[in-house]
Amino acid sequence: MIKKLLSSVREYKKDTILSPVYVTFESILEIIIPTLMAFLIDNGINQKNMPYVLQIGLALVAAAALSLLTGVLAGRSAAVASAGFAKNLRRDMFYRVQKFSFSNIDRFSTASLITRLTTDVTNVQNAYQMVVRLAVRAPLMIVFALIFAFRIDSRLSLIFLAAIPVLGTGLLLIMSRVHPVFVRVFETYDKLNNVVQENLHGIRVVKSYTREDYEEKKFEKISRSIFLDFVKAEKRLSFNMPLMQACLYTSMILLSWFGAKAIVASGNNAALGLSTGGLTSLITYAMQILMSLMMLSMVLVMIIISRASAERIVEILDEESDLQNGAEPVRVVRDGSVTFEDVSFAYTRKADKPVLDGINLSIASGKTIGIIGGTGSSKSSLVQLIPRLYDVMGGKVAVGGVDVRDYDLDALRNQVAMVLQKNVLFSGTIRENLRWGDENATEEELVRACRIAQADGFIREFPEQYDTYIEQGGANVSGGQRQRLCIARALLKKPKILILDDSTSAVDTKTDSLIRQGLRQALPETTKIIIAQRVASVQDADMIVVMDDGRISEAGTHEQLLESSAIYREVYESQNRGDLAHD
Repeated sequence: MIKKLLSSVREYKKDTILSPVYVTFESILEIIIPTLMAFLIDNGINQKNMPYVLQIGLALVAAAALSLLTGVLAGRSAAVASAGFAKNLRRDMFYRVQKFSFSNIDRFSTASLITRLTTDVTNVQNAYQMVVRLAVRAPLMIVFALIFAFRIDSRLSLIFLAAIPVLGTGLLLIMSRVHPVFVRVFETYDKLNNVVQENLHGIRVVKSYTREDYEEKKFEKISRSIFLDFVKAEKRLSFNMPLMQACLYTSMILLSWFGAKAIVASGNNAALGLSTGGLTSLITYAMQILMSLMMLSMVLVMIIISRASAERIVEILDEESDLQNGAEPVRVVRDGSVTFEDVSFAYTRKADKPVLDGINLSIASGKTIGIIGGTGSSKSSLVQLIPRLYDVMGGKVAVGGVDVRDYDLDALRNQVAMVLQKNVLFSGTIRENLRWGDENATEEELVRACRIAQADGFIREFPEQYDTYIEQGGANVSGGQRQRLCIARALLKKPKILILDDSTSAVDTKTDSLIRQGLRQALPETTKIIIAQRVASVQDADMIVVMDDGRISEAGTHEQLLESSAIYREVYESQNRGDLAHD
């Protein structure tokens, strides 16, 4: 896990290395200062030697200044290294998510991915900053201070050694009890983010059904769960400070007691035993050792918190996309022909029943195909196999005579344009949204695509026209306008296959007819696959496929299906009952 995380350090290795280097110099200087103080007291002040006092005083000022400088440099390097590490980590995670297949994304919720990219990365960043600075400084201070303390009085220094195992054992017990709680906390954070995201996304529905109280209770329940877990974790962590203080004050009392007795016994003569300056240095070293142990405990607490986050981050970095290019992928799509050969598909291998089963269908390039069927008949699942958004469980899907699994993914998807049921526009201008289809599209190409999609008319009515700002998700345009903009965006790809997944459901029948007429005239060589609920949207197609419970029930022209398909005839008659009665 650590190796995987450290691969994101990259160009910030220099700052990562410099911080411990500066910390080492800072630690050495801080260790020298108490020794200089002892010399000042014993050989300067006690001997009333003012030249010596000035000499050691200047040395103390210089050591303190250099310690401050190296401390500042260490802090700066640690901050740059940790911020850069977090930046790279977020980038690596985001790039990995972009390569995920739909099935990979289904494995993690959207809310969980957001939490991992934000809260979890911040936790790991904080831990990394503490590790490259405090986790280096504290052990160095402990080792150096112990060496200097033993040089002054080895018997009194044993007090420190007695305190270290007590602290170590206590900290290990605290760590083992707290880590499982933080693992649970971050999983609950995922649920909290999911509730917030769902609520904000459907806020209009919430308000129209006056379900604010229900949503508030749902939020309160999850928020309280996080609160209780954090309280439990903090209660266990709260033993850390009393343990540290007990060891610190006990050590100081014992050191002062035995140190005072040693000074009296030696007559304050460093040559015969312990002196005042020696005891002063010893107390300072005691403070440094115990404060360093306190720093280590803080680092360990942060590591406890970040460990759960690090594990969740590595889960994303280790996740391999289910969809991979072959050894020698095909990079040219010959035409828009599509063939399904005995295709079966399920979203998970553990599913009791396949979503699609025994699908055999051949679509010639340039033809218009309609797909109709009841809700849950797997119409959308069928067309999502064409650009290889999912892989088949059995059988084969071929585009241009080549198995879709043999194509380079980018090459295949660049030739297949989909307008999904859930039309998505991004924050930005209409022009910026349209250029998702072709970032180099000219103004004339934008206007032409919008005219085919019957979008140019309403765009011209906006004061800013094509520079009109679209809010996130297209919240400031109607459902029909959103659908038409998405169709225009798809047309700019100039695809060999165009899939419209119920993407004219929010427009009136006249506009729907004009869109289909425009597609027929403007894209004669493009294969057009239209999923619709309305028979009128597909009845002039070259072939209509009737789906029922994941299988193809019938296929043929409008006239043929009226004769042979009970399902199609029933749908047609139910939608045209008024016209039939009038006739």
